[in-house]
Amino acid sequence: QVQLVESGGGLVQPGGSLRLSCTVPESIFSNSAMGWYRQAPGKQRELTAGITSGSTNYADSVKGRFTISRDFAKSTMYLQMNSLKPEDTAVYYCNVRYYSNYGTYEYWGQGTQVTVSS
Repeated sequence: QVQLVESGGGLVQPGGSLRLSCTVPESIFSNSAMGWYRQAPGKQRELTAGITSGSTNYADSVKGRFTISRDFAKSTMYLQMNSLKPEDTAVYYCNVRYYSNYGTYEYWGQGTQVTVSS
């Protein structure tokens, strides 16, 4: 059973920063595309940031404020969130799409709450 373990959410004031982490099993880390999604109350889950072996991409709403990265030595993906706004409030989920010789498999983290409020 593949488990993605998220951490780093919490309550922060507008303008503040948080860093989310997602630990991924080593066995699938290298051959995967990864990303962070978020879901606000009453809204659909949306891609916030993605990372592959050669590139990153961001939702327009977070460009210039959020940075996605990954550390192969720690098998961990990160989302650095700066200049947070109330509209960034959501449950954030890490996502891994693993490309194996037998097919493509998709995995989700359990979600971590981020609340931006004064």
